[in-house]
Amino acid sequence: MAYKNSEGYRDPTAGEAVGTVAKEEKKRNEAVTTLITMLKQIISLAGFELVGRIVLKDKETGKEYR
Repeated sequence: MAYKNSEGYRDPTAGEAVGTVAKEEKKRNEAVTTLITMLKQIISLAGFELVGRIVLKDKETGKEYR
């Protein structure tokens, strides 16, 4: 499906930009999920149990992952 602007016209340049950002965000979310899984495994291997939330902040974007 082609990206359309607010007036309903096709806008391939904006569509490509939005697609690129979406891919980067998906890749970052997958990396965060993998990291949290690894941290939980390390905690468990060390004989501990996680009892609270893990909150991560991306140094580059400032986005927080909860």
